[in-house]
Amino acid sequence: MGIVKEQSLDNGILLAKAGDLINWSRKNSLWWLTFGLACCAIDTIMVGNTARFDLERFGVLLRNTPRQADLMLVAGTLTHKMAPMVKQLYDQMPEPKYVIALGGCAINGGPFYYDSYNVVRGVDKVIPVDVYVPGCPPRPEAFMHGIEMLKEKIMARGKID
Repeated sequence: MGIVKEQSLDNGILLAKAGDLINWSRKNSLWWLTFGLACCAIDTIMVGNTARFDLERFGVLLRNTPRQADLMLVAGTLTHKMAPMVKQLYDQMPEPKYVIALGGCAINGGPFYYDSYNVVRGVDKVIPVDVYVPGCPPRPEAFMHGIEMLKEKIMARGKID
């Protein structure tokens, strides 16, 4: 079943800690909010919803409202003008909340940082990031690997938030 430190009794009863069960359910029902700022949104997030990759089979569902989402995907170049909106949407998300930064531009400003005055040097300067997925643009397989890394991080938590 995937629950950490589970015990199975002879009569079909499964014993586990409540925190492990809650983290297991969080891991398998991520609802994500897309914040696509540039080409990474098209090349990674939208392709992840196609029939070839189908992220819904991994328990990752698209919800376009911050009040229902627990995972924010930031893809593309973050400018100083858009940074307050990213922060506002992040603040509207319920706890626990997670962030994945997709692409070189979201991670460190990409090639535009040195040629432009309005690019933020990484989304982690505005909100905390849990998983970084590198690439320009990152492949959908790398995006799926980043989601699996986030699931491992959720299960490794020792406490209930």
